[in-house]
Amino acid sequence: MTTSVIPDDRPTRVVNPVNDADPDQLRAAVEAAEPGALLMTLVHLTGDRALLTEFRERLAAAKAACPGETLAPGQYPGKVADEVRRRAHAVLRGEGLVPALHIPDDALFLDMVRVATDEAVGPEYVPYLREQAGFAYLPDSLPRHRPVPSGFRIAVVGAGMVGINAAVKLGEAGFEYRVFEAGDDIGGTWAHNTYPGAAVDTPSHFYSYSFELNPDWSKYYPPGPEYLRYLHHVADKYGIREHVALSHRVLGCTWVDERQLWRVSVAGPDGDTQVYEANAVITATGILNGPSVPDVPGLESFAGTAMHTAEWDDSVALDGKRVVVLGTGCTSVQVVASLAGRARHLDVVFRQPHWIAPERAVVGTVDDATRWAMRHLPYYQQWYRLVTHWFTADKSYPIPRIDEEWYTTHVSASPANDALMQICLKHLHEQLGDRPDLVEMLTPDFPPFAKRIVKDPGFLAAVRRDDVALHRTAFERIEPDGVLLTNGEFLPADVIIWATGFRLEFLGFLDVVGRDGITLAERWDGGQDPRAHLGITVPGFPNLFVTAGPNAAPNHGGGHNVTSEEHVHYAVECLRHLVDHGYTAMEPTPEATREYNERVDAELDRTVWQHPGTANGYYRNAAGRAWVTCPWRLVDFWTMLRAPDPDALLLHRGPAGASAHRTTAD
Repeated sequence: MTTSVIPDDRPTRVVNPVNDADPDQLRAAVEAAEPGALLMTLVHLTGDRALLTEFRERLAAAKAACPGETLAPGQYPGKVADEVRRRAHAVLRGEGLVPALHIPDDALFLDMVRVATDEAVGPEYVPYLREQAGFAYLPDSLPRHRPVPSGFRIAVVGAGMVGINAAVKLGEAGFEYRVFEAGDDIGGTWAHNTYPGAAVDTPSHFYSYSFELNPDWSKYYPPGPEYLRYLHHVADKYGIREHVALSHRVLGCTWVDERQLWRVSVAGPDGDTQVYEANAVITATGILNGPSVPDVPGLESFAGTAMHTAEWDDSVALDGKRVVVLGTGCTSVQVVASLAGRARHLDVVFRQPHWIAPERAVVGTVDDATRWAMRHLPYYQQWYRLVTHWFTADKSYPIPRIDEEWYTTHVSASPANDALMQICLKHLHEQLGDRPDLVEMLTPDFPPFAKRIVKDPGFLAAVRRDDVALHRTAFERIEPDGVLLTNGEFLPADVIIWATGFRLEFLGFLDVVGRDGITLAERWDGGQDPRAHLGITVPGFPNLFVTAGPNAAPNHGGGHNVTSEEHVHYAVECLRHLVDHGYTAMEPTPEATREYNERVDAELDRTVWQHPGTANGYYRNAAGRAWVTCPWRLVDFWTMLRAPDPDALLLHRGPAGASAHRTTAD
């Protein structure tokens, strides 16, 4: 078996040399590989920097020769791609895939990024992309820290993507920790959501931990069970299972100022309540928690089965049944695309459509040659991940931003926003052009990004079917044998599926009591106006780190994996700061928190998240404030969270008031 570049016992930032590649598989991999990432592999293997100059000139010449040519994001022009492959066939040999260059310095790395993406990437992206693409750090770039005192413990609430990440990084930093998971398995969203068609809607080769790349994804957008297996693999490889208490629900936590610690109340599987004492708490519960089920009159009379997608019951027969689905968001389109043709008849009821974007890779399978390249070509996977990330993250930053003059006369918010809208409209008309009734029903009257963009997994093709019907209305009431709609239409039903998402809760389900007895619910106005410093920490709640907090979601692009790593990194760096400097607790100052949120609001005021036209959804609270979205570029937020700023913190040695360092307010 050919040696893998992926080590079995170390983070995948380490790259093994490959000296025994099969020639036939190598040739097939070169033909399947994306040329930008393949070219960078050649630079690593040969150490020949002249390749960058040569292909930069080739790319410029190709674009000048065909100025109107439209290429998919990250694609090289055909002749340039052919030359990369020709060069790779000439250079790559199965007995010699040993990199001459492992860790490029910043200047060389930036040059490589710009040629790989064929984009004018700014220098501020170098450390961010180096980390997020999964490259090793520069030598001696990691700081030295004092050993963590014995008994200094961290409680982590939740064992999904963020909780697993926190466990790995706390363990690497030397902290004692315990993860409490209410469910009977790790995996969070991907353990709970098992409905037909459940899948990640961010590219798989990017939607994973930067320290643990996966070369073996079967699809470019992985199905839920495969993603859950990935999370299980990470938990096993990094040995965190022994630190996870499954079927243990955290009920609340109380800060004890005299002892400078949190008392965490936990209900075990037998219902008994235990108390776990911790120096710090990291919440990793996300914000979309309990299933949101509309209160529709008559539900109790329904003779069939009604179930939410997050509480899927595989024992319910769907084949040959009359099924009614409520909703047209990301979950609904996956369910409908999967059930069309199985159900006797499928009715889809919704109040408001989403913009639906074409994405051929959503249902695309990763072929064997591409997977071989990911696993056996040194640094190919890192560069593939980097290029994928670039075109699905900050490249989209201008799209939700408003051009006021443009927005006064257009549905779209700006020329950049309109470009995406035209792509969605083109896809809609290509799929349903002979069905003007469906086109009208599925065309939003608000700008893209005002609600979450939906990537089409086959939904538009499904709604063309004779056994699928769309209804742009709402449920009036449920009767024993079906659903009466507000337009007076009656839909016979054997099964009702709530594809209605989740209740958005910023820790509203936890009883969190901070310093001086104030609760987090009180501080956050009953959960209706949550505010945090950097979206993570809250004045009056020492050593509490709220991941996926208010205004911390990367809604313009990227993925939850990026911000989850950023939040965990910040929490760990804050804890290290405490240990390194002999403090017992930290919290943000009210001044720093207020100033940060003023900047957040000012930036969001220029976006469709705050000014969405007619769009409704969870991006805004009851008062209309955008409370979910992070307004910054991913690289800027990443930079803000590299290390705590002591000037923005209250740093305590012992109980508050006994000894505190407050540089901004002294």
